[in-house]
Amino acid sequence: MGRAKLQMKKIESTIKRQVTFSKRRNGLIKKAYEISVLCDVDVLLIMFSPSDKISWFSGNKKRVEDILVRFVSLPEHGRGR
Repeated sequence: MGRAKLQMKKIESTIKRQVTFSKRRNGLIKKAYEISVLCDVDVLLIMFSPSDKISWFSGNKKRVEDILVRFVSLPEHGRGR
């Protein structure tokens, strides 16, 4: 017996939405850190909360600006979707 599949839809309550965002943000940052360490890759994660506060993570002790410059300097077809 596993967990029940939850339907993906916007959480209407602003308080519940903020709490869910905070919990999921921490989990996402943990995963980004793990992949940056295990695979030795540059990771940049930028998130805006429902209240428009910014959170970011950059792995491997790289500066956010350095990773952004590297991304912007790629040709458009090299950036993915």
